[in-house]
Amino acid sequence: MDLSGVLLAAQTGQAGGSMTILIVYVVIFAAFAYFFMMRPQKKERDRVKAMLDSLATGDTILTTSGFYGIVIDMDEDTVVVEFGSDKHCRIPMQKSAIAQVEKAE
Repeated sequence: MDLSGVLLAAQTGQAGGSMTILIVYVVIFAAFAYFFMMRPQKKERDRVKAMLDSLATGDTILTTSGFYGIVIDMDEDTVVVEFGSDKHCRIPMQKSAIAQVEKAE
């Protein structure tokens, strides 16, 4: 066996080892990306969906802009909210603008 054969064998073995390390790093990065970025977003999205699905007339809500109100009427994606003690301040808004819900007692 001459010197060029030994060098060729060493180079191919080295390339296979570095490829394995690269694959391991990609798998580890994908696992971190899933558990630290994608999974928490999915859990939050499911929590918000459950909150909006349980919304009913008479519930007190907090909007994303910081206003408290009471749900008067609901459609598929729209709610009519009464703000303050004035019975004439009823504003239709999207359900997606609701940040918190307190159930009516």
